[in-house]
Amino acid sequence: MSIFTELAHQYIDGEWLAGTGSWDIIDVNPYNGEKLAAITVATVEQVDQAYRAADRAQRTWAETSPYARRAVLEKVLKLTEEREAEIVEAMIDELGGTRPKAEYEVHLAKEFLREAVQLAVRPEGRILPSPVDGKENRVERLPVGVIAVISPFNFPFLVTLKSVAPALALGNAVVIKPNQNAPVVGGGVIAKLFEDAGLPAGLLNVLVTDIAEIGDALLTHPVPRVISFAGSDRVGRHVGAVAARHFKRTVLELSGNSALVVLDDADLDYAVDAAVFSRFVYQGQVCMAANRILVDRSVEADFTERFVKRVRSLNTGDPHEPDVQIGPLINPFQAEALTALVDRALEAGATALVRGATRGNLVEPTVLTGIPEDSPLLGQEIFGPVALLVPFDGEDEAVRLANATPYGLSGAVHTRDVERGVRFAKRIETGMIHVNDSTIGDEPLAAFGGEKASGMGRLNGEATIEAFTTQKWISIQHGRSRFPF
Repeated sequence: MSIFTELAHQYIDGEWLAGTGSWDIIDVNPYNGEKLAAITVATVEQVDQAYRAADRAQRTWAETSPYARRAVLEKVLKLTEEREAEIVEAMIDELGGTRPKAEYEVHLAKEFLREAVQLAVRPEGRILPSPVDGKENRVERLPVGVIAVISPFNFPFLVTLKSVAPALALGNAVVIKPNQNAPVVGGGVIAKLFEDAGLPAGLLNVLVTDIAEIGDALLTHPVPRVISFAGSDRVGRHVGAVAARHFKRTVLELSGNSALVVLDDADLDYAVDAAVFSRFVYQGQVCMAANRILVDRSVEADFTERFVKRVRSLNTGDPHEPDVQIGPLINPFQAEALTALVDRALEAGATALVRGATRGNLVEPTVLTGIPEDSPLLGQEIFGPVALLVPFDGEDEAVRLANATPYGLSGAVHTRDVERGVRFAKRIETGMIHVNDSTIGDEPLAAFGGEKASGMGRLNGEATIEAFTTQKWISIQHGRSRFPF
């Protein structure tokens, strides 16, 4: 039995079930169009069942020893290591990413699981002084309850686990809605790992469904207290607005339009390496990808020559093949939209230094330059293998151009003077920025999140504890208070 046949189901209260909706989500291999699975969508009634199961199970789980919770996470990590090869193959088939991309995602997911293991025993209460005689103030750190995790298609295993593992470690229950382009890797695989690790039924549920079937039921249901969403800013705005109306917390990791900046003293060969990776990893379908590559005019010609040469050497094709760096986009809609975007840019005066062809979902790399500064292309997220080269004169103009976008997720700056790079990084309006590295980075202890339209809140390390727990003040009067009446 294939992993897709086994795990392409709803997972509610410890049971693998069929959806009760009237239509199916078809899981398709984006490279060859092979049908991997058909999953009947979950209904509003099943949303309620999942949340009610999570609510019941969480009350007992919160009282379970954190060492017992840690033991489950340790088992999940062990199972992930044992099943890594199978998970990688499923990723390549379902997501269309290359093997190095899939292996990197599983590697990073294991690092986050290791951190979640430690997170179970990390939260601490506090005893605070009081101005009132005889009073003791205790501040307890408690789980919030039930968390909804809505994950994207591009790094579904990693991004989902980044919320699910720490949420469970901290005593919460979880309901996952994976992206419909990644229902198995982003949902079923994770549920199976936790089920086999001995997680009690009800604490983790997976709903494969769509807003066309359930509307906002996932957001408006009274049980979840936190919504952890990763996806586009368009959908994220809606999630945030609905959640706020129902007094729910959100962690929103949204779109990006990162700039990789090459200063006049950069190591150009290394900067080219970083820029090619930052723009073209997983076909550019990464929120942290370097949409814009800003290059000091004094080194523009030299950098451009080297960059274009490297881009022309990238192979596009079957992601299972070891010599392929660029696989398919996730679906035909994305491929067609990206191709149209490039056509409009060329019509508006941009120059193509490299113009890739489109064959079905396969879109070869494109490099554009000469883009007018007022072009909408420079301000938006481009989810595909299209690089924009933009020259600048001096650091002040580089800062202005890098900040000229409604987004602020990630970024990078390249210079031989590290402290110059740090000073530059501090001027960029972004949640994360890297000196002499890629724009793409995620680590278990470093706060991850964006500014402006790239989201709200942070995850990883202490930020995760803040996101998935709440504080309760308990005061004790050991003497007798004096009341005015």
